[in-house]
Amino acid sequence: MDRRDVLYSLGGLAAARAFGIGADVRAAAASMDPPAAIAPAGAPFPRKADFTIEPGYTYLNAAYTHPIPKASVAAAREAALARGTMRTAPKTGMRPLTPRELFAQLINAKPGEIAHVSSTSEGENLVVQALGLHRDFSGNVVTDGLHFEGSIMHLLELRKKGLDVRVVAPTKDARIDMRDLERAVDRKTRLIEVSAAAMYNGFQHDLKAVADLAHAHGAYVYADIVHAAGAGPFDVKASGIDFASCSSFKWLMGDFGLGFLYAREEVLDRIERPVVGYYQADDIDANYPPNLPGGEYTPVTYTFDRTAKGMFETGSLTGSVEVNVALLRASLDYVLSLGVANIQAYRQPLIKRLQQEMPRLGFTAVTPSEATGGNVTFARTNVGASDVPNKLAAAKVNVRVATHWLRVSPSVYNDMRDIERLLEALS
Repeated sequence: MDRRDVLYSLGGLAAARAFGIGADVRAAAASMDPPAAIAPAGAPFPRKADFTIEPGYTYLNAAYTHPIPKASVAAAREAALARGTMRTAPKTGMRPLTPRELFAQLINAKPGEIAHVSSTSEGENLVVQALGLHRDFSGNVVTDGLHFEGSIMHLLELRKKGLDVRVVAPTKDARIDMRDLERAVDRKTRLIEVSAAAMYNGFQHDLKAVADLAHAHGAYVYADIVHAAGAGPFDVKASGIDFASCSSFKWLMGDFGLGFLYAREEVLDRIERPVVGYYQADDIDANYPPNLPGGEYTPVTYTFDRTAKGMFETGSLTGSVEVNVALLRASLDYVLSLGVANIQAYRQPLIKRLQQEMPRLGFTAVTPSEATGGNVTFARTNVGASDVPNKLAAAKVNVRVATHWLRVSPSVYNDMRDIERLLEALS
């Protein structure tokens, strides 16, 4: 099942309908559960009423892609209908916070330090380009084997062109030893790339220690935070990192095609603009006859916005960007209203139960016991080619199954009964 299949089979089905995919928008709107069905903000966990997951279906794969909350589906529907009619949104006095502002609040950044990107990978590529590492191979980049595979792929391609890329191998218990990272860094290191929480097993770096190491050698730090932002408390200022990016379709409960890039305010004047586009301008004016300015002909007069937006954004990010922005705004509102610390605390007993029981079923726990993220992973040789996928499908239980490992990522709509269904299916 690919990510678009997941989108259709869960909360995203209603969103897809609202966007007019395969059905008339009005018919789709009529078929959707009303927003009134959403649980009150103060209601306890689990928040099953806030999502449209198919009855009888146990979804424990939020770290792959998170179901979209009903409130966000409703917001997307309204935006799609407004886009279709071109009606002007009513003025309500206070302007709603933008996704950029809400995300800044979530990670303790300034709105001016946040730019929209289409994906985590785009954010990582832009950072590498902004540092000139795609063409200047005089320094080195240090990463580790638990970093996101797409980013490692990018760096390995740059290695083929001449960049010195140093990949620290995980320990036998699937961690990154800080001493190994220290040995890989030297005075020529330009960038350290890590994942705040590893896609594979949820291993969490001590980002402050990584940042201190980098800065002591004159290097920058980029963190992939797609498995950290929204999964629990995350503070970019306390971490000391310089750059971070994430998509929104995981723990931020958004959709594909719209994410965030964080760039620490102090570094914006030290890097080069990797792309140039209309949305980066703070002020722009095209000069046409008969009103041409005097002197030498200048077709366009412009100044750049002195923010992350002015450094990295180029234009509309997706074909349905207004709908996606409305959806993401509602999802971030929802995450903030629940509180990321509450989300994390609710999830931990579910993960602890798995860590206790899965070894009895022949799986080896590879997620550090002290990890507090949303992912818990268990290894078993050739599990992907075993009867496990068929057992899970028959029980209507969805988790991430790879060649030699299985990853479970419960969220706010899950409860202990869902965990027991998974364990029963694997027994």
